[in-house]
Amino acid sequence: MKLEICANSYQSAKNAQIAGAHRIELCSELAVGGITPSYGLLKKVMHELSIDTFVLIRPRSGNFNYSDVEFEIMKSNIQLCKEMGCKGIVSGVLNKDNTIDKMRTKELVSLSRPLSFTFHRGFDWVPNINNGLSDLIDLGVDRILTSGQHASAKEGIDQLVSLKEKAQNKLIILPGGGVSATNSVIFKKAGFAEIHASLTTMVTANTPPPISMNSNKHFNETSLGFSDIDKIKELLKNIQ
Repeated sequence: MKLEICANSYQSAKNAQIAGAHRIELCSELAVGGITPSYGLLKKVMHELSIDTFVLIRPRSGNFNYSDVEFEIMKSNIQLCKEMGCKGIVSGVLNKDNTIDKMRTKELVSLSRPLSFTFHRGFDWVPNINNGLSDLIDLGVDRILTSGQHASAKEGIDQLVSLKEKAQNKLIILPGGGVSATNSVIFKKAGFAEIHASLTTMVTANTPPPISMNSNKHFNETSLGFSDIDKIKELLKNIQ
């Protein structure tokens, strides 16, 4: 059984290699489900570490339905990953109703080749899980990272097993979400070939700050925030 570590920093990636994990999914900002890592982080991991590296291609937090500009950014980042020698891409696109955007996902899969392509946990938002599975098989996706549409993979084990059986080895079902050393045996006994985990330990990095830099409104997955043209103009008018 292979272990993929969700690595949100160079130190996490290095620790995964030292500990003997089989590969990493490199990303940033686990608090929002992960976004594409910076060029500097990607470069350092690829130049200094030898562990197989899949890279999350997600241009922002929030939903998985992207504008034309965001989609172009995603494609540029995939091309960069290919040039830098990454082993795989983790990405995907949903429609506004959270069904699989087959046209755009197909384009990402094609652009990623010959690298392996994993459809990320956006799959856990798909309203009809069986239709979603069929769509991704048809698109030639190599694996699906999913918790079985539950809060954790352990809670979603029955759905995960059902997906694995229905996939019939046409793609890999990769359980992820709350996977730990304690519950990992559940997935091994169920016959999964791979599991995904962050196995994060939180440490105190500094004394409590006088003010928080976190913003609760930006953690709302039902809305997106953009700098507003009218508000910018209004402010500029007031300071001229």
